[in-house]
Amino acid sequence: MATGADGNRYELASEKGHFVLLFFGYTHCPDVCPATLADWARARRALGNKADAVRFVFVSVDPERDTPAVALAYARQFDSTFVGIAPAVTELEVIKKGWGIAAFKEPTGTEGGYGIAHPAQAFLLDRQGRVTLVYPPGTKVDDLVADLKQLL
Repeated sequence: MATGADGNRYELASEKGHFVLLFFGYTHCPDVCPATLADWARARRALGNKADAVRFVFVSVDPERDTPAVALAYARQFDSTFVGIAPAVTELEVIKKGWGIAAFKEPTGTEGGYGIAHPAQAFLLDRQGRVTLVYPPGTKVDDLVADLKQLL
């Protein structure tokens, strides 16, 4: 999928055997990205000792500003176990096509400033790597925790 901050390649396939919550966003996002990752951190704490069966993966869709180290630091500010990756432009294009998602720059009105239009939903992959559930933005933490506890 992409090279991580440690220089090693990160592949979702390496997570087989775990549930994976996957979110496409960017570190300069003013709203849905930090809200989603903050909710994930609360959900992880609520799962207690079952939390290790779930991987929480943030994928940046802003290759101009987000390096692998920046994406990892961003994800880890919410929880030290979160994975943050930042694919290169060519990798991101392959990911977007493979997932059937769009992500593109939008001007913000400040000179040279931009935001990124990106999917706001989170994807839950089962232990075989198949998309099992899609969570809309604003999903309640209690609902996410209930789903994960039932699946685990």
